[in-house]
Amino acid sequence: MKSLTIGKVAGQAGVGIETIRFYEHRELIEPPPRSAAGYRQYPENTVQRLRFIRRAKELGFSLKEIKELLTLQSNPKTTCADIKQRAEMKLADIHQRIHDLEKMGSALETLVTACSADATSAECPILQALAEE
Repeated sequence: MKSLTIGKVAGQAGVGIETIRFYEHRELIEPPPRSAAGYRQYPENTVQRLRFIRRAKELGFSLKEIKELLTLQSNPKTTCADIKQRAEMKLADIHQRIHDLEKMGSALETLVTACSADATSAECPILQALAEE
């Protein structure tokens, strides 16, 4: 099996070298064996794993959730329903965050509309709203 340097793995996976080291530390990827000179020698499948992690992050999964998905992926008893359940939970979380962001945007829009550029900071409705308990 061919081995790759950390730079080659980073380039092929589309991540930074520090990201790879971070993922090793977080146990998302296996620490690779080292050459006699001390260089990391990654197996080729590390690139696929890093791409998996990158895509999962792009979909909003946390590193903890990604680690769970990777564990499920390596378990032959895992069903698609197991993975679907986690994806549905993530989707519900994303929808909730969108709802919360819309509420925040609406509240901030109301404050911005109420703000008069000629008013002093003591009269500013934005600052007054932030100071309220």
